[in-house]
This record gives sequence, structure tokens and C-alpha cells, in this order.
Amino acid sequence: MSSILTYKKKGEKHMDVYDILLDFGIASLFILFGQLLRAKVSFFQKFFMPASMIAGLLGLLLGPHFVNLLTFSDAAGDYTGLLMLVIFAVLGINGFKTGGMKGQSKETVERFIGYSCYRFMLPMMQYAIGIFAGLTIIKLVAPDINDGFGLLLAAGFNGGHGTAATVSKTFADLGWAEAGDIAMTTATLGMLFGIFGGLGQIKMGTRKGWTGYIKDFRYASGELKTGLIPKDEVSPMGNDTISSVSLDSLCYHLSLVIMVTAGGYLFNKQVIARFLSGAIPDYCIIYIVALLFFICFHKTGIYEHMDTRINNRISGTATDYLVFFGVARINTAVVVKYALPLIILILIGVISLLICAWLCLRMVNKSWFEHYIFCYGYNTGIFAIGFVLLRIVDPDNKSHTLEDVAITPWGSFIDIFSWSLLPYALVNGQGWLCVLACTLLTVAPVVLSIICKVWYKTPIQEREFY
Repeated sequence: MSSILTYKKKGEKHMDVYDILLDFGIASLFILFGQLLRAKVSFFQKFFMPASMIAGLLGLLLGPHFVNLLTFSDAAGDYTGLLMLVIFAVLGINGFKTGGMKGQSKETVERFIGYSCYRFMLPMMQYAIGIFAGLTIIKLVAPDINDGFGLLLAAGFNGGHGTAATVSKTFADLGWAEAGDIAMTTATLGMLFGIFGGLGQIKMGTRKGWTGYIKDFRYASGELKTGLIPKDEVSPMGNDTISSVSLDSLCYHLSLVIMVTAGGYLFNKQVIARFLSGAIPDYCIIYIVALLFFICFHKTGIYEHMDTRINNRISGTATDYLVFFGVARINTAVVVKYALPLIILILIGVISLLICAWLCLRMVNKSWFEHYIFCYGYNTGIFAIGFVLLRIVDPDNKSHTLEDVAITPWGSFIDIFSWSLLPYALVNGQGWLCVLACTLLTVAPVVLSIICKVWYKTPIQEREFY
């Protein structure tokens, strides 16, 4: 069957700016239809599936590898990489908070130390276990598989589709083009495991009395299920920081983000690549450039006229389109080719995360399950999945989980440089060195929590809540 949802004439190769418009027009149609399904179909509501993911799965189904009713322009394969740069630019522009623990009580400091150690340990453990499995178990069934295969577990699980696009782009630059389809698959499966596995654990937790703020996850608010916020509960997406007489506030924020994204990209290509190294990923340099702008904004007063919520909306929009294009354009032939290694890798990843429930019980004292389920959510998909799971068990944030996340400024620094360095090391035959380094960084937080006396042995039935 020939493709019918396409706007390119047969045999036409030329591409212009309107092709981009039509690509995003089709993506927008699917995303809106995905939101309609989320709002109206109980199946999607029951499992809290994001609209962009629903849209991406529909796009994949209608794409050339299945029904073959939908095609995009040749540029569509590059959208995930471009949108990923915007996300990292926003991450840097929004900067970080300092002095978050000043004046806090001893209990708060202990909770922060324990949870910070736990959150640091999780991705490092995913790196270590994934790479180790890729070099041992998976090599037994696929001897010729790329040494970087195991890293794609954490790439998809720990960071979702955005990180998957980031890492796969690095691998593609190093000569492994198939990494993109595998990473997008692990990210999609990870999100599904995050949703279904998280809801299953919440159901078990409420039955066993592990949750302190909700007795049955069926009582989750309507907006979490439908994605539609009631009229009397709507809130602004941000504040106008620039008078519309001079410049629209959204245009102001979007201009900052695009300027930094383009400037960082140009700096990497024209300066870093020419005089230092051509192997540094674009997103890494863009993030550093964005951080420098963040520091300058604070020094010059520009930051007073910037609303990070608007920046986050720009980043969130880029993420939704990234998810759609990433999922819709998965090459299923590549997935089938790596089916057995993928199944082994995914199962190892899920089992390792379930074991982490016990570690959270040891490293977090009060409201341990609420802290754990949030980490489980965003370590199988994206922050939003962790947030949804947390909202179900702790709708009023009485467990202080989000507070503990907010005062951890160094997480993004570690992730970005890990995603930059590990692919290069693996491709260059340093896999076992990566396993050793990641294992040490997994054990270190556990040792630190014991030294700081935030290693708790109180029986689970006697745990308290805030």
C-alpha cells in the first residue's frame, strides 16, 4: 500500500521551509488527537499515558514500517536532535539554586543527605548494570554487538526520549547509526514500565500500608486522569516580564532560548571543533554556554525579567514534539534485529529498579515509599512520570519529596557529562573501565549514607510519615 498521508510528490527530492511546517503540522494533529484520546478513553486515563506518547505510537503504527499511510520529509529524522538542544539550553538558562539547606533542621538535612545519595546512586547503578550486562550476558547471545549497547538501558530509562536522542546522536557520530532506534525503543518501553509498573506498586503499597497520604490510587484527581485542568483550578503558565508595547513576553523568552541554542551550536562548530576537538557533543557545549548566560543574567539584572516557568513551557513543548518524532520514526527492523538483546537488557533494568525499593527503605526514613515511587517513575521514563506517580500517592506534597528534589542542584551536571564521556569510552574499548567507575560511584553514596548515619533499619511496619 502506498502512503496517502503525505505531501511530497512522487520522486520529488527538493525540500523547503514549508516541508518543516507540514511535518510539525502533522505532528501537531497527532498530538492533539493523543490528548483527545487521553481525555476521553478510560484505558489511557487509567494508565496515565502522556498524549505525546500516544501520538507517537499512532504515528509509528501508521508509518512506513506498519500500515504505511504516513510519511514525513527527509529532515524529520533530525528533529529529535535539534529539539534536544533546545531542552539543554533551557536547562542551562534556568540555572541552579544555591543555599537551599541553610537554616534547615537536623531532620531536614539528614533527609536531604539520604535522598540525595539515593538519587545519585540510581543512574550510576543503571550505567554499571547495563554496561556490565552488555559486555557479558548480551555478548553471549550477540557476540558482535556494539560495546555501547548496555548504555542504552540508562539512556532510555534514566532520561527518557530526550536523553535517548542525546546519547544515540553521540553514538551515531561515532559510527553506530542504529543506536537511535534502539535508544528510542528503550525509552518508550521504559515509560510503559514506569506507568504500568508504578501503578502496580502503588496498588500493592496502599494494600500493605506503605502509603501515608492516600488509601487507594483510584481516588487520583480527575486532571491527572484526563489531562484537562478544571476551569476554576487553572493557573498561569508564567508571568509577563516584558511589556507587550515593546515585545511579547513569550517572544522574549523564546528569543533567549533560541539565541543561546544557536550560539552554543555555532561556538562548538566554529571554535571548539576547529581549534580544540570535534568530538564534544553539541548539547554539552550548549549547556555550558547557557550556564554562562545564566551567570551573566544574574550579574546584569536580566534574570529579574525572566520567568523560568515560561522557559520550562518552551522546554516541555520541545519535549512533547521530540517524543512524537522519536517514537513515530522508530525503525522496527532495527528493533527486530536486536530483539533478544533488548528483552534481556530491559528485564535486567526493571529487576534492578525493583531492588532499589529496598535501598530507598534504608536511605530514607519517613515517607520512604513516596520518595521511592517518584524515583522509580523518572528512572524509567521522564520527570513527568515520577511526578504523576507522586501526585497519586501524595497529592498535597506532604512527604516533602519535591522539596528534596528541588534542593539537589548538581544532578544535571553529572548526567550531562556522563552522557558525553561514556559513549566515547565504550566505543574506544574502555567498557570494563566504565563498569568499574560506575560501580564505585554506585557504592560510594551507600557508604556515605552509612557514614552520615542516614542508613535506617527501622522495620517497614514501624515507619512514620510527615
